[in-house]
Amino acid sequence: MIRRIALAFAGALMLAACSERDARPLLHGDPAKGRIALTQYGCQACHVIPGITGSDVHVGPPLEGLASRDMIAGSLPNTPDNLVRWIRDPQAVDPQTAMPNMGVSEAHAQDIAAYLATLK
Repeated sequence: MIRRIALAFAGALMLAACSERDARPLLHGDPAKGRIALTQYGCQACHVIPGITGSDVHVGPPLEGLASRDMIAGSLPNTPDNLVRWIRDPQAVDPQTAMPNMGVSEAHAQDIAAYLATLK
Protein backbone atom coordinates (compact mmCIF):
# COMPACT_ATOMS: atom_id res chain seq x y z
CA MET A 1 0.00 0.00 0.00
CA ILE A 2 2.77 2.44 0.93
CA ARG A 3 4.59 1.56 -2.29
CA ARG A 4 1.48 2.41 -4.35
CA ILE A 5 1.10 5.75 -2.58
CA ALA A 6 4.78 6.52 -3.15
CA LEU A 7 4.50 5.62 -6.85
CA ALA A 8 1.35 7.71 -7.24
CA PHE A 9 3.04 10.65 -5.52
CA ALA A 10 6.15 10.32 -7.72
CA GLY A 11 3.96 10.19 -10.83
CA ALA A 12 2.04 13.27 -9.75
CA LEU A 13 5.31 15.14 -9.19
CA MET A 14 6.56 14.21 -12.66
CA LEU A 15 3.31 15.36 -14.26
CA ALA A 16 3.39 18.62 -12.33
CA ALA A 17 6.95 19.25 -13.47
CA CYS A 18 5.93 18.72 -17.09
CA SER A 19 2.69 20.67 -17.01
CA GLU A 20 4.16 24.17 -16.99
CA ARG A 21 6.51 24.79 -19.90
CA ASP A 22 9.53 26.78 -18.75
CA ALA A 23 7.95 28.63 -15.85
CA ARG A 24 11.23 30.34 -14.95
CA PRO A 25 10.78 34.09 -14.70
CA LEU A 26 12.96 36.52 -16.58
CA LEU A 27 15.10 37.96 -13.86
CA HIS A 28 16.02 41.29 -15.38
CA GLY A 29 13.24 42.22 -17.80
CA ASP A 30 10.44 44.73 -17.34
CA PRO A 31 7.40 43.93 -19.53
CA ALA A 32 6.18 47.56 -19.53
CA LYS A 33 9.56 48.78 -20.78
CA GLY A 34 9.62 45.90 -23.26
CA ARG A 35 6.33 47.01 -24.80
CA ILE A 36 7.81 50.49 -25.30
CA ALA A 37 11.08 49.08 -26.69
CA LEU A 38 9.18 46.98 -29.25
CA THR A 39 7.69 50.20 -30.60
CA GLN A 40 11.00 52.10 -30.46
CA TYR A 41 12.74 49.42 -32.53
CA GLY A 42 9.83 49.29 -34.98
CA CYS A 43 9.12 45.59 -34.49
CA GLN A 44 5.46 46.17 -35.39
CA ALA A 45 6.55 47.03 -38.95
CA CYS A 46 7.06 43.31 -39.59
CA HIS A 47 5.17 41.56 -36.78
CA VAL A 48 1.65 41.64 -35.43
CA ILE A 49 2.17 42.13 -31.69
CA PRO A 50 -0.75 42.11 -29.23
CA GLY A 51 -0.94 45.42 -27.40
CA ILE A 52 1.05 47.31 -30.04
CA THR A 53 -0.45 49.16 -32.98
CA GLY A 54 1.40 48.55 -36.23
CA SER A 55 1.23 48.38 -39.97
CA ASP A 56 -0.77 45.80 -41.87
CA VAL A 57 2.40 44.35 -43.42
CA HIS A 58 3.19 40.92 -42.04
CA VAL A 59 6.72 40.05 -43.09
CA GLY A 60 7.56 38.28 -39.85
CA PRO A 61 5.36 35.87 -37.94
CA PRO A 62 2.72 37.17 -35.53
CA LEU A 63 4.02 37.20 -31.97
CA GLU A 64 0.70 36.38 -30.31
CA GLY A 65 1.13 33.32 -28.12
CA LEU A 66 4.92 33.39 -28.34
CA ALA A 67 5.27 32.39 -24.68
CA SER A 68 3.35 29.17 -25.37
CA ARG A 69 5.45 28.11 -28.35
CA ASP A 70 8.10 25.44 -28.05
CA MET A 71 10.42 27.01 -30.61
CA ILE A 72 11.67 30.43 -31.66
CA ALA A 73 12.05 30.91 -35.42
CA GLY A 74 11.19 27.25 -35.92
CA SER A 75 14.54 25.94 -34.72
CA LEU A 76 15.58 27.43 -31.38
CA PRO A 77 14.12 26.10 -28.10
CA ASN A 78 11.94 28.82 -26.57
CA THR A 79 13.80 29.72 -23.39
CA PRO A 80 14.32 33.19 -21.90
CA ASP A 81 18.04 33.15 -22.72
CA ASN A 82 17.47 32.02 -26.30
CA LEU A 83 14.80 34.65 -26.84
CA VAL A 84 17.18 37.38 -25.66
CA ARG A 85 19.92 36.00 -27.96
CA TRP A 86 17.49 35.98 -30.89
CA ILE A 87 16.29 39.53 -30.23
CA ARG A 88 19.85 40.87 -29.91
CA ASP A 89 21.40 39.20 -32.96
CA PRO A 90 19.14 36.95 -35.02
CA GLN A 91 21.78 36.35 -37.73
CA ALA A 92 24.21 34.96 -35.14
CA VAL A 93 21.57 32.36 -34.29
CA ASP A 94 20.37 31.71 -37.85
CA PRO A 95 22.42 33.24 -40.69
CA GLN A 96 19.56 32.53 -43.13
CA THR A 97 16.93 34.56 -41.25
CA ALA A 98 15.30 37.58 -42.84
CA MET A 99 15.05 39.27 -39.45
CA PRO A 100 17.52 42.15 -39.31
CA ASN A 101 19.85 42.93 -36.45
CA MET A 102 18.25 46.07 -35.02
CA GLY A 103 21.06 46.85 -32.57
CA VAL A 104 18.92 45.98 -29.55
CA SER A 105 20.81 46.47 -26.28
CA GLU A 106 21.00 43.71 -23.68
CA ALA A 107 18.70 45.67 -21.34
CA HIS A 108 16.11 46.29 -24.06
CA ALA A 109 16.31 42.65 -25.17
CA GLN A 110 15.60 41.53 -21.59
CA ASP A 111 12.64 43.92 -21.42
CA ILE A 112 11.29 42.84 -24.82
CA ALA A 113 11.63 39.17 -23.85
CA ALA A 114 9.76 39.91 -20.62
CA TYR A 115 6.89 41.50 -22.58
CA LEU A 116 6.81 38.66 -25.11
CA ALA A 117 6.69 36.19 -22.21
CA THR A 118 3.30 37.68 -21.28
CA LEU A 119 1.86 36.73 -24.70
CA LYS A 120 0.44 33.30 -23.89
